[in-house]
Amino acid sequence: MSTESQPRPQQRIAPLHGRQVSYREFEGTGAPILLLHGMGSSERTWVDIPERLAARGAAVIVVDLPGHGESSRGSGDYSLGAMANSLRDLLDHLGHTRAHFVGHSLGGGISMQFHYQFPERVESMTLVSSGGLGEEVFPVLRAASLPGADLAIRVAINERTLRAARWIGEQLGRVGLEPHLLTPHALETASWLAEEDRRAAFLSTVRSVIGPSGQRVSAVDILYLLHDKRVLIVWGDRDPMIPIMHGERAHELLPGSRLVVFPGAGHEPHAFDAPRFVDLLLDHTGPSTTST
Repeated sequence: MSTESQPRPQQRIAPLHGRQVSYREFEGTGAPILLLHGMGSSERTWVDIPERLAARGAAVIVVDLPGHGESSRGSGDYSLGAMANSLRDLLDHLGHTRAHFVGHSLGGGISMQFHYQFPERVESMTLVSSGGLGEEVFPVLRAASLPGADLAIRVAINERTLRAARWIGEQLGRVGLEPHLLTPHALETASWLAEEDRRAAFLSTVRSVIGPSGQRVSAVDILYLLHDKRVLIVWGDRDPMIPIMHGERAHELLPGSRLVVFPGAGHEPHAFDAPRFVDLLLDHTGPSTTST
């Protein structure tokens, strides 16, 4: 479906108790769909999905999480609880009592934490390649939790190494290979880490949820609290960051949930097949019965 008729809302800044959170809001009907990106990413990970949803009448809010994108960054509290509090404040700022939470990777962990803290404000839950459902995680993120990671990143990331990585990624892409660390999105994230305040925020976020042995914050023991919510779990069967078995286990622990696997997709199934993802999301959220 064409999204040309949907103007892209201006990016706005909400001042929230000392933090500035960048967001875009699309008008529509019912409780808004709140899109939350992953570690080291930004709202740009959602490509044109907000526009596609809005073109079909959905209200949408897409956010740069604290420490990411155009939101406040630098040192500070980037725990899941602090992130959830910032999202509650953003919903209050925008006048919404409830939302459909759609969390990718770290955003999934934050969504589950938000439900733990403010269950009455969650209309439905969609977990996309979500963190917080098991220990295993990409080795590079484990390494980022180690002492000395800041110095290692400062030495490793510069224009020369990024230029070489882009060239290698392009050459591999021509023969059908796309290693996750060499995708354009991954290299964009790496380039941000050359900036001191972005790097500090990234490392603080990593260390709040990941240790040398893997993910150290788990929502598995509290998944049962989602029993009365609609839960959609989406995963790519070639995810190199977080194994698909985490989604399968969560589905088993939530008998009323729905698990949808995108064959051939990596860590971003929503970008791999945006039209299918939008159809799934609109079917899952359905007509909202709660006004905002």
